[in-house]
This record gives sequence, structure tokens and C-alpha cells, in this order.
Amino acid sequence: MRIEFPNVAREDFHWTQAQLTIGSAPDNDLVLAASQAAAKHLRIQQDRRGLVLQVLPAASRIHVNARPVRERALLRAGDVISVGDCRMLLRADQDPALRSSSILPKQIRCTVALRAVSGPLSGRVLPLETSLELGAQGRYPLELPQGEMASLRIHWEEGRLLLEVTQDSERFPLRVNGVIAKSLALQPDDQIAVAMHRFVVDAPGMEPEPEIVMREPPPAAKLPEETAGPTGEVWWLITTAALIALGIASILLIHF
Repeated sequence: MRIEFPNVAREDFHWTQAQLTIGSAPDNDLVLAASQAAAKHLRIQQDRRGLVLQVLPAASRIHVNARPVRERALLRAGDVISVGDCRMLLRADQDPALRSSSILPKQIRCTVALRAVSGPLSGRVLPLETSLELGAQGRYPLELPQGEMASLRIHWEEGRLLLEVTQDSERFPLRVNGVIAKSLALQPDDQIAVAMHRFVVDAPGMEPEPEIVMREPPPAAKLPEETAGPTGEVWWLITTAALIALGIASILLIHF
């Protein structure tokens, strides 16, 4: 994963380790200015859920995609983390346009939709059947700052889900997983971003089905007589107890 610093003359930061610490102290993996971050400000680590951001104690509140985060947040490529005045863009290592894409059967296409996670359309799910257009000429407008204009089209072609920029904005280029893109094949969980607008590709039919592992049935509970020992040992105990009881009874009869 890479961290890009938009509008700042600073080189991208690349990391491959499972955990990344960010703060102003020199022993952090990524060091920020003391005026922007606490000594130990935040931690990003990889687990079974993906990338998890944790705000460390004594750190001021941070923002992910302009939303405040107090303790934890799940991250994906294309998210913007703001610490003070510092903005950090998470970027995929590989250009999404260079990925291989599989051809999908037609019956899977009905499960594909765009989920708006930021911007004026946040919370809406935009279904995609044959095609979907966003922007000036589409059903859903993309309002951009400073009067900029942008449009994009998502459609099916030969079994692939393709994204195409039909009107590009110089100041606010379209990004997929943090990488500037013009035309490419989309995959599940891709994040499409134009300025404050963010959409995630929801496509459960495009994801491999989880392997179902059948659990072995638990062993049947054993009966008390099965755990008491061998059959001969049980009868020996019963016989011994009967003889002792008979002896006690005889002593009592003789005594009386």
C-alpha cells in the first residue's frame, strides 16, 4: 500500500509490513510535523477484516473521508486520512487498469450496484443493470467545487464491468482505489472517487463463494455403565456389595 500526499511536495510513502505507526516522534514508521500530529497519533494494521485504523491515546481526533474518527475505522484503498492539516491518500500499489479481469455470466450482473459512501449521494445504492451514467449527462449529477464538471459511465461489455470517464476534470480527476484512472474493468470493493464523491462497487455475485466446511458430529455421550469399567468388573463389585450386606444382616440377626 502507498500513502500519497495530495498538493504537497512530498514523496509517496510505501509500506509492506502488517502494522504502520504514524506520529511526530522519530521512532514512528511515518513521521509527521509536530504541529500536525501527536508523538504517537495513529496505527494502521492488517487483520482478517482488512486495514484497521486505530487512534492512539492522547491523540486529537482525525478524519477519514471528512468524517471524524474517535477510536477505530476500517480503511480501503482510496480513503483520505486527515491529521491536522496533513491529508494522506491511501493508494493501491498496482494500477487497477493493469489487473486481469474475468468474464462473468449474465445472471450475475443483477447483483451489481454502486454504494455511495461519501458526498451528496451518501447512503444511496445505485443499481446497475446494463449501464449507469454519473455526471452532467447522467441520471445522478456529480457536483464539484469551483464549477468543475465530470462525468463517467459504467457498463457491461463482453462479460466485464467497465468504467469509462466521459468528461474529465483537470482539478478533480477520477480515481479508483486512489489511482487516477480513465478506463478500466472494475472488481468488487473497488472505490471510485471524484472530489468528495465516493462509491464502492458492491458485487456479491462477482466474489467467490465461501467454502463450506461441514463439522463432524460430536461423539455420543456414554452411558454410566459404559464408563464404569469392564462388564466383569461391574458384576464383581455388585456381588461383593451383596455379600457385605448379607454379612451385616447376619451379624445383626445373631446379635438380637
